[in-house]
Amino acid sequence: MGDALAAARRLVPRFAARAGEHDRAGSFPVADFADLRQEGLFGLLVPERMGGLGAGFADYAEVAYELARGNGATALVFNMHVSVTGALSAVDDNLAEALGLPDEALAARDRLLAAAAAGTWYAVAMSERGAGSRLSQLSTVYHPVPGGGFQIKGAKAFCSGAGHAGGYLVAARHADDPATVSQFLVPADTPGLRVEQTWDSLGMRATCSHDLHLDVTVPASALLGGVEGLALVVAQLMPHWMVASYAAVYAGVARAAVDAAVAHLTDRGLTGLPAVRARIGRADAAAESAWLTVREAARRVDAAPGDPQTNQWVWRAKLVAGATAAEVASSMVEAAGTGATRRGHPVERLFRDARCGALHPPTSDVCADWLGVAALGGDPDRDGSAPRW
Repeated sequence: MGDALAAARRLVPRFAARAGEHDRAGSFPVADFADLRQEGLFGLLVPERMGGLGAGFADYAEVAYELARGNGATALVFNMHVSVTGALSAVDDNLAEALGLPDEALAARDRLLAAAAAGTWYAVAMSERGAGSRLSQLSTVYHPVPGGGFQIKGAKAFCSGAGHAGGYLVAARHADDPATVSQFLVPADTPGLRVEQTWDSLGMRATCSHDLHLDVTVPASALLGGVEGLALVVAQLMPHWMVASYAAVYAGVARAAVDAAVAHLTDRGLTGLPAVRARIGRADAAAESAWLTVREAARRVDAAPGDPQTNQWVWRAKLVAGATAAEVASSMVEAAGTGATRRGHPVERLFRDARCGALHPPTSDVCADWLGVAALGGDPDRDGSAPRW
């Protein structure tokens, strides 16, 4: 794992040097992903027996934090890939038996993971307009076709890396049984898959999170897990991939905002001002506190995945990281002054990127509601005002 973290740290200055242009153009950081492939980081969560690095969730968090210090958008897209490979890697023999997964599904899992270790990366096509990431509310549907396989039809929004990934993890509901939600790994070259260039956002512009339209037929082997209806089960068993994998990214963005402000203020000889020092001090403490919260959540995920206490830390991490990134970046704009608000200034870009953290599903309000229900002794997955998934 030390090699992966060292590789991530080597990539930080490269990513940072490219980040501004990709933000201005809203263009995908192709060179960043070539670097990630060269360093073998697409196999970060893949078991060693399949050619990967065999890292755990805490290891991923360390790597994502570093990558985000270079370019939060790159780290965010990388997070989507790792959420796919991490969830697949977590399906060990015991869990596979408990879920009733067939041998063919495990063989398909191994093929997908081996491909990731060899340099293929995956995007996530889950969110939809009006439904967000609530799996039970999706309008994308699928149904079995004669002779085996499935037809999938629908549209996805906010698909980070759309048009660049090797495959897409697509969530869809059964056309005749809406309570059954399944996931499919759809190769990028599948006929009937179309990317619509819709992404022109406030922040995280380089994620190129365009809309994805599907009218495709896939073989039975594309069904993740080989069993229909597993998507909601996996969301309950592995909430860290659905909730907190973003958290390390935004903790890194918060730290990058502090570093950018310090560089700006030092360059202009403004570090002697007491008000500036106070803002930097508070921001430093807040950014480090958020990172420690994320690290604690990640440590618990590796030690006791699915435990109720672990899950509380998972939701805390998402809430704290998203809120802290926005607050720290806003304060750093004030500390740095008007010069740092020019379009393209690193502090200005990080301010916009950081503002997106609270909006990623589950949003900060949803996280706070989940934690509030838990603190009041309720069941936070069932007692909210709207379905969590």
